[in-house]
Amino acid sequence: MNVKVDLRSDTFTTPTSDMREAIARAEVGDDCFGEDPTVRALEERVADILGKERALFCPSGIMANQIGVLSLTAPGEEVLVEAHAHLLHYEEGSLAAHGGLLLRQIPAAAGVISPPELDEALRGPSAWQPRTTLLALENTHLHSGGRVMSPARTAALANLAHDRGLRVHLDGARLWNAAIALGVEPAELAAPADTVMTCLSKGLGAPVGSLVAGPADVIERGWRVRRRLGGQMRQAGILAAAGLHALEHHRERLAEDHRRARRLAEGLGATEGVRVNAPETNIVMIDLEGTGRGVDELLRALARRGVLMGPFGQTRLRAVTSFEVDDAGIEHAIEVFGEVVARG
Repeated sequence: MNVKVDLRSDTFTTPTSDMREAIARAEVGDDCFGEDPTVRALEERVADILGKERALFCPSGIMANQIGVLSLTAPGEEVLVEAHAHLLHYEEGSLAAHGGLLLRQIPAAAGVISPPELDEALRGPSAWQPRTTLLALENTHLHSGGRVMSPARTAALANLAHDRGLRVHLDGARLWNAAIALGVEPAELAAPADTVMTCLSKGLGAPVGSLVAGPADVIERGWRVRRRLGGQMRQAGILAAAGLHALEHHRERLAEDHRRARRLAEGLGATEGVRVNAPETNIVMIDLEGTGRGVDELLRALARRGVLMGPFGQTRLRAVTSFEVDDAGIEHAIEVFGEVVARG
């Protein structure tokens, strides 16, 4: 199979030559003892960017999400999430398994909860129902096609939750994309949340790693949760160096991914029977229901022509742009997709 365009995810990128040089030059130490200077530099940099007191480097986004949530809750408590939240559907029931937590869904239009919807979901004190102690938000929202949540909406939801005694965790795996799309600083989006997770291995193209940030005392508890989950690493500076490079060199260029996603959506949407979302960031959801084509069948046909996309339900595909797909790759994907669908 001659892969020309890989749109399965922005996690399929490989380190650039400059990033590899940064990895090779990294100063390292034993991070389990807090002695890796490059890890410390990354954590301090991310805490500064997000406007938080402290950040903690983790191997994955799922672990970083768990650390943020588990550091703010206790077993038997309830977490409110949007009905299609990544925390609920794509993290292997980790919060139930490791934290004994209940996740209650709030259905919301296109993945973004409104203050009235949250207000309706907030219960009063009860001796018979679980105690709701946390609201978990997601920005960008994966299931809705990378939709962004504005600073005003984030603040309104967090303020309402805080007023009712809840704390707030923000799953910001692609928070960098949201900030670029909205033209705001990441700290503005992170400010209303008590803890925030963000990834380096998605749009920014680092090979490994996510961070969770928040108040120093909460992240100190998070350090112990990370150790309990087996997430401590030794000379992790070689990974942190890639993250530092990505933060300094790959954030602003996310606008190019967003532009290419819009072009991809425009081109694919011109195919008869196909509906696509209007992407706000770098994720394009492709509805095939009107084509009569099966997802698996179409994916195989695309792959034979060197175009890779991912399944996202029984009638949908997902395409995600990244720095390894240039303008020519987008045009090639549009052409191949149109020809494959037209063949029936």
